[in-house]
Amino acid sequence: MQDLLKWKNKAHRKPLLLKGPRQCGKTHLLRAFAEAYFSDAAYFNFEHQRPLVERFEEDLDVERLITELGIFRKKPITKETLIILDEIQFCPRALTSLKYFAEYLPDQPIACAGSLLGIFLAQEGFSFPVGKVEFLSLYPLSFKEFLLAHQEKDLLEYLEKLSPHEKVSSLFEARLKNYVKTYHITGGMPEAVDHWLQHQDLEGLELILQHILDSYEFDFSKHARLHDFPKISLLWKSIPEQLARENKKFIYGDVKKGFRAKDLESSLQWLIDAGLAYKVIKIAKPGIPLSAYGDSTYFKLYLLDVGLLRIMSGLPASAILEENPKNFTEFKGALAENFVLNEMIASFGIKAYYWKSQNNAEVDFVVQFEDQIVPVEVKSDQNAKARSLGEYRKKFQTPVAMIISRENVHGAEVKHVPWYLTWKLKDYLCR
Repeated sequence: MQDLLKWKNKAHRKPLLLKGPRQCGKTHLLRAFAEAYFSDAAYFNFEHQRPLVERFEEDLDVERLITELGIFRKKPITKETLIILDEIQFCPRALTSLKYFAEYLPDQPIACAGSLLGIFLAQEGFSFPVGKVEFLSLYPLSFKEFLLAHQEKDLLEYLEKLSPHEKVSSLFEARLKNYVKTYHITGGMPEAVDHWLQHQDLEGLELILQHILDSYEFDFSKHARLHDFPKISLLWKSIPEQLARENKKFIYGDVKKGFRAKDLESSLQWLIDAGLAYKVIKIAKPGIPLSAYGDSTYFKLYLLDVGLLRIMSGLPASAILEENPKNFTEFKGALAENFVLNEMIASFGIKAYYWKSQNNAEVDFVVQFEDQIVPVEVKSDQNAKARSLGEYRKKFQTPVAMIISRENVHGAEVKHVPWYLTWKLKDYLCR
């Protein structure tokens, strides 16, 4: 909401495109934004209001479009009206029209949203209005937003003011750890979090999460090419199994016996473009930019949300709630890594990599904050040693390194960050 308000108040504002996976709250957010900050809003949905598509099939004269859209909704559109174009991927010409709105009606506020925009924009042959559109990305609720949803505004303000040299007060530590456990159970999908807040009902929560997963599978069959659908589905379902291994490197042959990279590359890219999976590539060494040192043949694959990962893996909530559950070791680490990755992406919009040595030392994530390369080791257990991080630091003489764990401790060159403060990683970069 704060980012949307910044967009509204810009002197030279362009049409806005809000990206994000299905059911993460894009439509709800735009409607709430319009209600809070505009005197009028005109909402159009290209999936449910198919006649709208025809209005854009003619010429893209923006004055005509404004007039006809006003007639369609039975109320004129003015410069004080926020136009919301939802599910815009169903009307490619509407996306193209944004160029002309930017050039000829720059004062007309327009915000667009779409669930599979990443896939659509990646298609060949589509002329996108480059430089004429602003982008924002929406993700499932981060842990910080999860605290806000639980009416923990005062606690959050305390955490925001907390110096990286201070430990979290023991008065709040147990409460925060419990919230992390709850977040691992619910995840950050808005409907799931809202249901938990209202009912504290585990059975209902799991039905909602399963319904979201089912809707994603439906998208595979509806929007992917017919011959890609089975491969996308198999690949999607294999992610929890591959994360459960001690070596989390993604292996195409584990999706289905005999499959190789060339069989699944386009299906994998579909999931990534849809915002449903994140690809974390191996790097040879920590140089700037990190992308120049990536080896895309070695990678790990994570999901967009830990709650969905829990349901897909068949992990019961009780395994998370218990302090020392049996038979829950490797996957506990996978869940923790997925949580940290989701937090870093939602909080900082960064791309994460990982590092592995020839003798199998592995650092979970390596990220770039401006000119700083930071190795990040994630620990799911207390008092877990970070041998791989030590080898990385010795090899590359890195000035700053992070361990994210359950512990609320301090370090000098190695910064110890509790899980519940992952969104404050930048604050720990001071040397």
